[in-house]
Amino acid sequence: MRLSRDERERVFAAVADERRSIATLVEGLDADQLATPSLCAGWDVKTVAAHLVSDFTDGFWGFLVSGIRHGDIDRGIDALARRRAQASAAEIAETLRRRADYRLSPPITGPLSGLTDVLVHGADMRIPLGLPHQPDPEHVARVLDFLTSRTQFGFFPRNRLRGIALHDEDTGRTWGEGRAVSGPGVAIMLAVCGRTVAFDGLSGPGLLALDSRLH
Repeated sequence: MRLSRDERERVFAAVADERRSIATLVEGLDADQLATPSLCAGWDVKTVAAHLVSDFTDGFWGFLVSGIRHGDIDRGIDALARRRAQASAAEIAETLRRRADYRLSPPITGPLSGLTDVLVHGADMRIPLGLPHQPDPEHVARVLDFLTSRTQFGFFPRNRLRGIALHDEDTGRTWGEGRAVSGPGVAIMLAVCGRTVAFDGLSGPGLLALDSRLH
């Protein structure tokens, strides 16, 4: 989706802030916490952090090449994340902080995909560790703008939200038409991205349909 120059700057700044926050998080974790299974299936907390490094060290074209090599884009991204996770937690944190201002803007999806990545994966890491994940509601709303747009690609199948209206109780905004799913913006963001742990914070007649499309 098209953003104004000022909007792009705000998105890049939000991504940088979250990368720095995740760097601080990773630095403070012990070995058991780093090995805790995240909400991102198949990855522990350290591998999620390593994937965020892979976003700018490997980038869109690196993901594409790895996807071709492994016969599937998701397997390709997984392989790169696991390779980056061989670095120490201190190295991962240092790279996230040093390159926090890297402007991720892949073809088609643009900078909002980068904001989506850090906010969703930030939750993937914090929630299993029992830590709060409370991003700015306006940033979450921008992520929901993206996730419900035609430029959303790679986060979930397009038909997942068919006939469902998403209502963010934090900002009062609604996306889509149909059976309602209501709740805090963070819970909605995580639920539509397949994190069923967020369903406890949601309600509405569209919830059953959304749940059925995740399986």
